[in-house]
Amino acid sequence: MSGPVERYSPRRVTYLGLWEAGPLRMKAYGLEARGHNVSEDVIARARTLLDHDVTSAVRAMGDSNNVGFVIIHPGTLGVSISSYWWVQGSVLCHHMVRQLYSAPQPMETASRPVIGCVWELEIVAAEQAAFKRHMMGPDHDSDGYVASRIAES
Repeated sequence: MSGPVERYSPRRVTYLGLWEAGPLRMKAYGLEARGHNVSEDVIARARTLLDHDVTSAVRAMGDSNNVGFVIIHPGTLGVSISSYWWVQGSVLCHHMVRQLYSAPQPMETASRPVIGCVWELEIVAAEQAAFKRHMMGPDHDSDGYVASRIAES
């Protein structure tokens, strides 16, 4: 086997609030590896990415359901900021910035097509279930979707 392998241990999840950017309403989560915290600087960076890069992508793409979520993840090797938004009634879109603690610049993501780590995917799975429950039924309840959230741990 090549490459490092981690042992699974739960990571702390915090709800950082409901963020609005352009037409988007985004649930924001912090996901912290042991010894690492979501700092105010990283929150500010995530909000800037949401306000500029993500809203531009949403407008360019069209067909947005205008709801989604953000995961700010200070992990063991670096920080990932992932924004997810729903389009076309059932499709999840993704924008990610990853930067190693030891690197001066973010990683180039086109040649490293990361979706997320096992801890981030737990949040993605819970958000997929919430979207299906609130948005894909007869009521199309976007308020119910953004009000639902993962329990903090």
